[in-house]
Amino acid sequence: SLLWLQLTCSGEGPVPGDGQSRGGPRQPCPPQAPPPPPEDEPSWGPHRLALLVPFRERFEELLTFGPYMHRFLSKKRVRHHIFILNQVDHFRFNRASLINVGFLESGNDTDYIAMHDVDLLPLNEQLDYSFPEAGPFHVASPELHPLYHYKTYVGGILLLTKQHYEMCNGMSNRFWGWGREDDEFYRRIKGAGLQVRRPSGITTGYETFQHLHDPAWRKRDQKRIAAQKQEQFKVDREGGLNNVRYRIESRTALNVAGAPCTVLNILLDCDMSETPWCTFG
Repeated sequence: SLLWLQLTCSGEGPVPGDGQSRGGPRQPCPPQAPPPPPEDEPSWGPHRLALLVPFRERFEELLTFGPYMHRFLSKKRVRHHIFILNQVDHFRFNRASLINVGFLESGNDTDYIAMHDVDLLPLNEQLDYSFPEAGPFHVASPELHPLYHYKTYVGGILLLTKQHYEMCNGMSNRFWGWGREDDEFYRRIKGAGLQVRRPSGITTGYETFQHLHDPAWRKRDQKRIAAQKQEQFKVDREGGLNNVRYRIESRTALNVAGAPCTVLNILLDCDMSETPWCTFG
């Protein structure tokens, strides 16, 4: 899959700031691409963002996401590095555990994170990706996200300092399958005494982001198995960063159309006595 990704060229994605999508048929690779913008220019400031992207079999979306976000952040002079958190085990998808792993593996040269969905692109350059010193900053706020509008929603794109993420003990590892981990994390944020902040002065409403997800092609794993139906509404007061179980199968530096990325192939582990719903068996 990585070889396919390295050899594939895609059509031009949306242009940062124009609020529109420029889709189209896939184009051949140009013989000489323009030089990509830098990801880490020290003159941009002291802080550096780890863009954490939970991932599984979404290569078409990554071909758009990687170069788009690299250009978007570089244009805003945000020092950054993109981490693709690729779950390669045979358990159900676990977005929260992948973010915990990404946090632990992102290194000491980054001091804040963005929990960022691969299928959500910011179209408004006024959106703030700077260091969220005052507390968690929810970029994809309910007033702007194209799909989710309830007031406690903190999914899609959320920025936190590493210190604040540690204060929350990261995210719960109990959420296998799609959904609910963000709602539990909101309660962790409040329990840590932190206040979620959101964008102000953005006038593009529900047109602020492009949502790449095709529900007919990429079906969500929304099944709730056995006790998972009740457990999904509980706060996990014990687990998080302190007990995520995983192994890094490989770490690969990858350039996606000029966007430097690190792909972590991650093997998560599941305690079947605690969360038997991590498999469909």
